[in-house]
Amino acid sequence: MLAPDRAAQLAAEYGLKPDEYDRVLAILGRTPSLTELGIFSVMWSEHCSYKSSRVWLRELPTKAPWVIQGPGENAGVIDIGEGLAAVFKMESHNHPSFIEPYNGAATGVGGILRDVFTMGARPIANLNALRFGMPDAPRMKRVIDGVVRGIGGYGNCVGVPTVGGEVNFHPRYNGNPLVNAMTVGIARADRIFTAKATGIGNPVVYVGSKTGRDGIHGATMASTEFSADAEEKRPTVQIGDPFAEKLLIEACLELMATDAIVAIQDMGAAGLTSSSVEMAGKGGMGIDLVLDDVPQREAGMTAYEMMLSESQERMLMILKPGREAQAEAIFTKWELDFAVIGHLTDTGRITIRHRGALEADIPLAPLESEAPLYRRPTAETPKQPVLDPATIPDPVGLDKALLTLVGSLDLCSRRWIWDQYDSMVGGHTARRPGAADAAIVRVEESLDQGGNRALAMTTDCTPRYCLADPEEGGKQAVAEAWRNITATGALPLAITDNMNFGNPEKPEIMGQFAAAVRGMAAACTALDFPVVSGNVSLYNETEGRSILPTPAIGGVGVLEDVAQATGLALPPGLDLILVGETRGWLGQSLWLREIAGREDGAPPPVDLGAERRNGDAVRGWIRAGLVAACHDLSDGGLLVAAAEMAMAGGCGASLDPGPAALPPHAWWFGEDQGRYLLAVANGAGLLRAAAAGGVPALRIGRSGGEALVLPGGLAISLAELREAHEGTLPALMADTGMQAS
Repeated sequence: MLAPDRAAQLAAEYGLKPDEYDRVLAILGRTPSLTELGIFSVMWSEHCSYKSSRVWLRELPTKAPWVIQGPGENAGVIDIGEGLAAVFKMESHNHPSFIEPYNGAATGVGGILRDVFTMGARPIANLNALRFGMPDAPRMKRVIDGVVRGIGGYGNCVGVPTVGGEVNFHPRYNGNPLVNAMTVGIARADRIFTAKATGIGNPVVYVGSKTGRDGIHGATMASTEFSADAEEKRPTVQIGDPFAEKLLIEACLELMATDAIVAIQDMGAAGLTSSSVEMAGKGGMGIDLVLDDVPQREAGMTAYEMMLSESQERMLMILKPGREAQAEAIFTKWELDFAVIGHLTDTGRITIRHRGALEADIPLAPLESEAPLYRRPTAETPKQPVLDPATIPDPVGLDKALLTLVGSLDLCSRRWIWDQYDSMVGGHTARRPGAADAAIVRVEESLDQGGNRALAMTTDCTPRYCLADPEEGGKQAVAEAWRNITATGALPLAITDNMNFGNPEKPEIMGQFAAAVRGMAAACTALDFPVVSGNVSLYNETEGRSILPTPAIGGVGVLEDVAQATGLALPPGLDLILVGETRGWLGQSLWLREIAGREDGAPPPVDLGAERRNGDAVRGWIRAGLVAACHDLSDGGLLVAAAEMAMAGGCGASLDPGPAALPPHAWWFGEDQGRYLLAVANGAGLLRAAAAGGVPALRIGRSGGEALVLPGGLAISLAELREAHEGTLPALMADTGMQAS
């Protein structure tokens, strides 16, 4: 055992507050050993226990008839028909990616892949949501370059396509970028695996790669804000091996095809500690581990090091008795380690033995389900005034504003990024990045059954809205994910979330979190879009400066027939129809920031009833074959959406004047919500259908030619648009050695 003074000192270093350490002493009735102290510190870390967020997350709707598994397991599961299920989750690797960008991002991809195939699903798609600081900030180009290469390097090698995502840039991410990774997989709906361990005496089996000293206290590091010494934390970042992950996927799925597995859990944050504690705890069991049998790649490892290591590509399983030889044969075939390292007990405790010594003996309930829970003080974000567009002059004109916006960091082409990702591996990607508002991937298992089913998936959030009004911003993030899926013709089914915020011990930050959850809950309820999985990443601050509040949303929907999927490429000779009401909302818009040089005003409100009505109508028209192209309106408003459709299709358009009551820049660049731009052959017929359904709709032009022709005859050629749109990121990143292909 540790000396009492030394134990108290280490507890503070490991992130335990004095009252939390007092609780450890009360639970054990003695001073903890080093291994026990390490276990408590990681399991009670913010990263593992959600001690500041659990109280608020309970407000989110998580149930629906199509939800098979909601929050609480490795990933969420929804029924997509034909006896199949979609399994998905989003997770952060923010702190590691700032310290060591390539490996931090790469292991983020590896970790989220394991969360999905742990449930019995074959991963079919990766997505990401990235937030970077300004490229001229210290180290930021290195971070951008490393993160993008890390995502591509791991996903490409493991053979899962990276099909979608989003990127924002803002000075508030200069010291703390965000790297959120999402994976979607397919499983049989009646063959979902969980982490609930059962069966006294059942063997505990370790499989995958060997354990090393990398990543020790990674979960603790992710539960504190950064200071100026962030680079010194590099040893807490894990090193991944995508080729080992590919073998692990195949071995696990092969064993899952038998009936040998009782429970399974990946070794993610907190490694062997979290996997063993969570499996036994969920099943109401005890667990006895003998660490001498753990496969180790470094000599002389201690029990403390093995329990807290976050070495990658490892899994923990509970097998049925007598099935060890069958399982070992499979993992040996795939050249992976296999070891029986313990068994389940009826004690309700975790006991850890190493070299003949009892290193830990802890009751599981306080670790797994009774971690500290805080209702921290909150402070509401002050409301900003609604801006009157008539009082905001246009300093440059529509043409110059459009070229500036499509070349701005938040709207420029992401080709430099996605060209480093293999989006087609596997051969089932139906819409590549940039081709539609959501990525679309065919479901191979549906094709095998004679169906033509596909999934639509997206990641969305507008952090500047969340800063100005966290509740409205949380609502908008969910609504935009729903809208992007709807714009392809798919039915949105469920979301995963990644809640990225600053220090929860500050009332204004906790107030942001609570308000964002309220907004998300309202949108999920109104849109029948429940939350089935997620992740919370707090303490995203560097030297006391927080990131923008960023509740990233990953949405998944289903297309019963992939042939009905609609993209955003504009064909010639069609009417352009604007769906949804436009008031010219400029508060927090990109036009206001990039053109007027202001970041103020209330963000656009989200009318959830209008979102539902407009979106359901658009989806119905797409499925009826009435829509040739569709794009939701978001950042940059109507004129940016028209330009993006024109560039995607290589086809221009002539646009009609907006209403006289609105200033032209407010009409064309306002960011009112709940809107879509459609290209249709029969505009008059669609307008009649919209009127019959009470859906606001207006013809705004017609496609054709090689330029966007604005009201008054001002024309912007597609070549000008592409030059402004495509050149930004390659020019900024040229000195990193990474060029667009």
